[in-house]
Amino acid sequence: MRDTAAVTVLRKGLPTPRAAGHPSFTPGRVRRVTEVWSRVGGSKVPPPYGYSGSAPGVLVGRERESAELERLLAGHRLVTVTGGVGVGKSRLAVAAAAAREDGPCGRVVQVLRPGSGPGGAPAPGELSAAVAEALTDPPSEHAHGVGTSSVPRSAAARTLLVLDDVDPVHAECLGLVQRLLMAEPGLRVLVTCRRALGLGEERVLRLAPLRTAAGGGAGHGPAVELFLDRARAAVEGFAAEGPDLRAVAEICRSLEGSPLAIEMAAEQVARRQLDDLAEQLTRHQGWLTGGRSGLRRHRSLRAAIGSDYVLCERAVRVVWGRASVFAGSFAESAAVFLCAGGTVEPSHVPSCLAQLAAMGVLETVGDGGGPRRPRYRMSRAAREFGAERLREAGEFEVAAERRLIHCADVAAVAESLWNSGCQSQAVQTLLEEHEDLTAMLRYAVGRPDHVEVALETVVSLWFWWAVYHRSEEGRVYLMRLLPLCPPDSPSAVRALWLAAWLTARADPQAARSLLRRAWPAAVLAGDDATVGRVAHVEGILALREQDLQAAAEHFRQAADTTPVWAPGGPSPAISLAALAVIQAGFAPAAARRSARRALTQPGVREDAWATSVARYARAFVDHRLGSNGRAWRRAHRTVASLDPGLPAPHGAALLHELMADIEAGARGGPRLPSVAPGGTDEPLSAPAEPEAGRDAGETERDAERDADGGAGRGAQRERAR
Repeated sequence: MRDTAAVTVLRKGLPTPRAAGHPSFTPGRVRRVTEVWSRVGGSKVPPPYGYSGSAPGVLVGRERESAELERLLAGHRLVTVTGGVGVGKSRLAVAAAAAREDGPCGRVVQVLRPGSGPGGAPAPGELSAAVAEALTDPPSEHAHGVGTSSVPRSAAARTLLVLDDVDPVHAECLGLVQRLLMAEPGLRVLVTCRRALGLGEERVLRLAPLRTAAGGGAGHGPAVELFLDRARAAVEGFAAEGPDLRAVAEICRSLEGSPLAIEMAAEQVARRQLDDLAEQLTRHQGWLTGGRSGLRRHRSLRAAIGSDYVLCERAVRVVWGRASVFAGSFAESAAVFLCAGGTVEPSHVPSCLAQLAAMGVLETVGDGGGPRRPRYRMSRAAREFGAERLREAGEFEVAAERRLIHCADVAAVAESLWNSGCQSQAVQTLLEEHEDLTAMLRYAVGRPDHVEVALETVVSLWFWWAVYHRSEEGRVYLMRLLPLCPPDSPSAVRALWLAAWLTARADPQAARSLLRRAWPAAVLAGDDATVGRVAHVEGILALREQDLQAAAEHFRQAADTTPVWAPGGPSPAISLAALAVIQAGFAPAAARRSARRALTQPGVREDAWATSVARYARAFVDHRLGSNGRAWRRAHRTVASLDPGLPAPHGAALLHELMADIEAGARGGPRLPSVAPGGTDEPLSAPAEPEAGRDAGETERDAERDADGGAGRGAQRERAR
């Protein structure tokens, strides 16, 4: 009887009783080792620990990963399954080991860590001792010292060693596996842990959460299938259809496809209604518990996340807590600004983020190999856990204030990009930061010291609300923040006209009330840009009353008053485009001149939105004058110039409608793009036909005189009201 080479190497590497700082490995000590690292040897492989549904050992939604793991084990000696907490690493590995019992690996040896609670960290050498005992058949009486084994070298060479959940002893496992592979060329090792070992010959299979939607977006995905399977085991005869099935899908989306969390939620169907469960999980998830898992750390979601937290160094824990204030994805630079301070140096933050990403606490968003630096997103459960730690440390208010500053900077940068002609980049920036902007604005409403900065942020994002169909969202923020800010601040004056613009379609009376406050403040401050934009909103309100000549005068005044390069609102080209569309009904020649002026305004070519609106106005005027071919080509070129990767701006739908009218030979009614955001663009009143017996040109000249004279009087009456 003799030891295998692997066991001999392991025993040489074990600490001796006389080694300073190391425990003595006596028979009693070996028994304590097996309390932490349980050994499973021989031909029978146990099913995956924890509840496995109606069919023990069956994994739901892991067919592709199982096949990939089988392929890696067949071709490589060291395979590591990694992923976040509760993603199913151990179940997949144990199932793969069970499937190989009758394969080329005639013997499967597993060393599992059933769990000793978050604080039960193994002592140095425990893993090596457990592996040495497991590879000895029958087990030796002593894990250290001279022992014998009945396993011949050829049998050991055909062994698959499964090392499960080695994160608490990651460094020891790395050296142990390296020695094993060098000593026994035929040995294969399968490891599960949150991050890879980093050995050169290692092959890594990273498990992602389960998909909540089926491939192609139709039907429901494996996450929903897992929930239904576990719910049927918890409640006999459970079935979900219609609204219940939609609630299940919402639950799985809230839990972000985490198998452990989904199983815990499925157990709750015996005590809660599905819609109540979905609503509760949308607000908070740390309360989830489950009693079917064999692991203590997997019996509550908080304990599962905590088992990751205790393995982190102090700096990583601090970064985890501070980064939990981010509601969506965030860039590395933003994390450095928010997380650095105290004992955490700015240069340490990127490395802490990389460690959290390797453990699965953070998910890398975007193309990591592209020219842009990767962005990170924290899972909801990890974010809730980190926020609890942040509040316990008394740092939540500081983190929220830094988030406020970060969001204000993002808004300022986005507005600068928009004004400088980089509108696609501005919109993309806000799409990436939208969740944090929303979280910051909601939090700022209840914080008087945050209100003024938050209002300035909302005003800076005028184009986000007005151009991209978010007017109601922006209006709500403005109406909540305005009463809390000093009325004479520059941001408040700009906010008044913006609130009136966003409100004009839904509530004209409220819009007029806001304009009555904005106009005198802008005049006293000498703010020509705001004065011009107040006139623009007055034109929108005149359209609500179908007073086309008054509306034309207001838009002309807005175009003449607003400085060309003034930031913070629509340019004069937008007002000129609106004027051209209105004039097309009663003064076609004047409409053509207004459309040309809109397209030749300084800087209009750098303003993609203003250009598309002006081109629509020119195409519409051409259509009204009978040049349908030219109008269709203009509209088609404008549609082709829109970025398909971004949300469609206001006016895009009108371009398609204009093209459809031209193709159908219809004379569509005039519609104004982008001058009344927040609702469907309403057609204006049909223009009056020329009177019988009069020349069309004479009628046009009369209409132009009315536009120059009567409209001015109408505008004066409007301002008097």
